[in-house]
Amino acid sequence: MPDARFTVEVVRGVPVVAAPEEIDITNAEALRAALLTAADGHGTLVVDMTRTRFCDSSGLHVLIAAHRRARAAGHEVLLVIPGTTVLRVFALTGMDTVIPNFTSLAEALAQAPAPANGRSRQQDHEDARAEDQPAQPAGR
Repeated sequence: MPDARFTVEVVRGVPVVAAPEEIDITNAEALRAALLTAADGHGTLVVDMTRTRFCDSSGLHVLIAAHRRARAAGHEVLLVIPGTTVLRVFALTGMDTVIPNFTSLAEALAQAPAPANGRSRQQDHEDARAEDQPAQPAGR
């Protein structure tokens, strides 16, 4: 069941997870679950940290893991971090240069690939690649 602390809204075909005011050991696992659920079937995921005023190492770990999972699948995670306090945590750890981050949701969404007919370009590319593969005989 989705955690009410992490609302997900789809904006222009891109899921946007709203992070809470504090991300720490008490809610990092729920954030991980929300990110996994929201990312399913989408090429881009935005984590909106506009309300976030504190993010400890457990929260940072969850976001790095989400970024790595997305990259491994050819997808992306984009962060919205308008607050300098939270951005400082990312800067001190060097993660501000690893995970794309923006100061507003509008900037992040402008960076996200536009979905075509409600589908991401990534999905269309994967479908086209699958169509190019020869059919395998049944029973093999």
